[in-house]
Amino acid sequence: MPTLITVPAPHEIRLESVPSDPAGPGRVRIETLFSGISAGTELATYRGSNPYLHKRWDAEQRLFQAGETPSLAYPVRTMGYEEVGRVVELGPGVVAPAVGDLVYGTWGHRTEAVVDAAWAAARRLPDGLDPLLGIFSHIGSVALNGVHDAMIRIGDTVAVFGLGVPGQIVAQLAKRSGATVVGVDPLADRRRLAAELGAVDVALDPAGGGVAEAIKARTEGRGADVSIEVSGVAAALHEAIRATAYSARVVALGFFQGTPSGLSLGDEFHHNRVSLVSSQISGVAPEQSYRWDKPRLARTVMALQAAGTLNLRPLVSHVLPFAEAAAAFAMLDAAPESALQVVLTTETPPATGPVTATGGAA
Repeated sequence: MPTLITVPAPHEIRLESVPSDPAGPGRVRIETLFSGISAGTELATYRGSNPYLHKRWDAEQRLFQAGETPSLAYPVRTMGYEEVGRVVELGPGVVAPAVGDLVYGTWGHRTEAVVDAAWAAARRLPDGLDPLLGIFSHIGSVALNGVHDAMIRIGDTVAVFGLGVPGQIVAQLAKRSGATVVGVDPLADRRRLAAELGAVDVALDPAGGGVAEAIKARTEGRGADVSIEVSGVAAALHEAIRATAYSARVVALGFFQGTPSGLSLGDEFHHNRVSLVSSQISGVAPEQSYRWDKPRLARTVMALQAAGTLNLRPLVSHVLPFAEAAAAFAMLDAAPESALQVVLTTETPPATGPVTATGGAA
């Protein structure tokens, strides 16, 4: 029977055997090969800090409503959104994809899924791409969407705050967009990896303070043309605002939770007319929506990897069996500095090294 990973309560992981769905007309069965763990959204659910667990999201009004039945409750059975698998069965009438095709997409941390055939056919992995790299379809889309929201111009100085998985991808994309990139992260291994991959021109440690001053000094006193905050830490967002030029843009890409501490909007944000833009993968910027959508973002990330423009393999620090899911989540929760991208697999885990550096969750 297929295995499904669930969260029965905060800080708990359970592997459940679930019935195998039939591959009906127009459907295909996919055997999961790899499933990446998100160290942002998924950990928020694992820890119990995801706002959906405490409030109801009113989609019509686009408001969170406190005091009502939350939109999400334990046990959570919908974990996972970074999957790669092999088509193993076709339902009646299916022409494409073919048995054996490799497919990327979102079907959760489960060893098997039955999905719409047309949906799967549109998400076939590019020829020659390492199947493991298909797990970056969603988190890569998050990063690419953030870079689009940043509206980077050739020659810009871009500051990236947070060099976890999405931050590393943002930095690579910004660099490939013709920017000078300054990376900011308290973990030396993350800073070193970004430099080794050519994603940043300089990497700064915020622990000693003075990040905004250092960026101003590198830009003749102006500050960054755009800053992208990817860590979801309020103090980092505050420093990103401080580091950004007058009347310039800060993109808030990280998933902030709870009441922010260390964000003083009456300081540089107010006095420097900084534009603060939220980037969230539920949609692209409205002015781009007639050309871009989430499937195109994912296809672009896959194509950039296949072309060698994005080098994301070194971001994978651990490939572990599905049976070790509980240990994987516990590691990301308690020791984020010991891992970067953690991937679960149904196969014999391939070697993950040599990984030149590891880093924590974004």
